[in-house]
Amino acid sequence: MPAFHIAQVNLGRPRGPLDSGLMREFMEALDSVNAVADDSPGFVWRLQTDEGNATALHPFDDAGLILNMSVWESIEALRAFVYSTPAHLTVMKRRREWFERMEVYLALWWVPAGHIPTVAEAEERVTLLSAVGPSPDAFSFRRHFPPPDDGPGDQAVDDDRWFCPA
Repeated sequence: MPAFHIAQVNLGRPRGPLDSGLMREFMEALDSVNAVADDSPGFVWRLQTDEGNATALHPFDDAGLILNMSVWESIEALRAFVYSTPAHLTVMKRRREWFERMEVYLALWWVPAGHIPTVAEAEERVTLLSAVGPSPDAFSFRRHFPPPDDGPGDQAVDDDRWFCPA
């Protein structure tokens, strides 16, 4: 078992109330996409409330933001889900219909295996990524870093294959 897992937080500012007609198709797809994630190879954990998702949680004390946060065994497992799962790709391709453009909407970071990140920790990583750009403490798919147990750990991996323009 690896000593570190990859945590991710994905932020969104919906273009309308979650119960509006504008957001209906997104909300209808959410449970099935989450179920696919839960059953995907390498999936470890996903933040959720009793409703089965995290849309009721609002990071940065901003009622207009929603988040998705999960932990995966490896960046490769997370990447496979994000970019190779038809249900997720369908939603991701339509995200501009449902969500406003944000400068930083995703942050990745390594956590010790077994650690469950908090919303406050995710906020810290997004803030760090926004302030200083990719670093070993907060990064993206496009410019990511190896887990701390992989040697020096400060060598970035630039990987344009996984760049998804906002």
